[in-house]
Amino acid sequence: MKKLINAVDDVLTESLRGFGRAHAGIVEVNEDPRWVCRKGGGRQGKVALISGGGSGHEPLHAGFVGTGMLDAACPGQVFTSPTPDQMLAAAERVDGGAGVLWIVKNYAGDVMNFELAAEMLEGESATVLTNDDVAVESSTHSQGRRGVAGTIVVEKIVGAAAERGDDLAACAALGERVNKASGSMGVALTSCSVPAAGKPTFELGEGEVEMGVGIHGEPGRRREAMRPAAGIVADMMEAICSDLEVTGGEDVLLLVNGMGGTPLLELYLVYEEATKACAARGITVARSLVGNYCTSLEMQGASVTLTKLDAEMTALWDAPVRTAALNWG
Repeated sequence: MKKLINAVDDVLTESLRGFGRAHAGIVEVNEDPRWVCRKGGGRQGKVALISGGGSGHEPLHAGFVGTGMLDAACPGQVFTSPTPDQMLAAAERVDGGAGVLWIVKNYAGDVMNFELAAEMLEGESATVLTNDDVAVESSTHSQGRRGVAGTIVVEKIVGAAAERGDDLAACAALGERVNKASGSMGVALTSCSVPAAGKPTFELGEGEVEMGVGIHGEPGRRREAMRPAAGIVADMMEAICSDLEVTGGEDVLLLVNGMGGTPLLELYLVYEEATKACAARGITVARSLVGNYCTSLEMQGASVTLTKLDAEMTALWDAPVRTAALNWG
């Protein structure tokens, strides 16, 4: 294992310090307990959006903290849930008096710890559980479907709604609607290596890929021989469209996400193949995003996410955002 680190135990602390310095105009970083919040903390009268999860998926979640998206994010150790005390401290920093909305990916540790934080929080809160991964119904890390790159779409759209002044119940309902309208599936060409482990999480043969891989290296639907991208993307799109019951005529957001080790040259090729699959089904790609947004350390691979859009969701996606990873409007 070769990584640009100093000591394994210091990776997260030193990385967060660098992140905070690089984006000092957007975020504040707290080291004990660890959390990242938007510059200046919460806004009075606004619902506070808080998410988090294990590190190693950057820019998820700290990269989406800022105006128009998350108010705070709690990073755990690599592929390990953050703790309730982190979440509670972050909530206390950004709570503007309108309640806290927890956005939680469906992994056992995340679900348990966010539930504990919600119980300890004195103010009002609600939870949106993301479970957009269509590949498998359960895994070693979750009960039911996993929350993956579709979480970004939820955070952006609900973040814009909170920014315009929607109340807690409305933000939670919108988050549920966006999650239900989203489906994702990934493929791995290689494994990744957690610094503390010092070796690959799983083994893939030189000519093999893992279809439906999870963002922590969990097994997918099947292991198969490597083949041209067109066939791989077609199979992912078929699984997603079948799950979402796409019938044609829908407007969608198409997100092609890199797992950390895949060049943009290949990600845009995946996007091209995905648009062909949409066109063949009569689907209009109304909005798009391509890049590394929900990664798995240095894993080579990609995921595809479709979100069925309505007029409100489209307008909220287009609303201004200023974070380290997304910045427009």
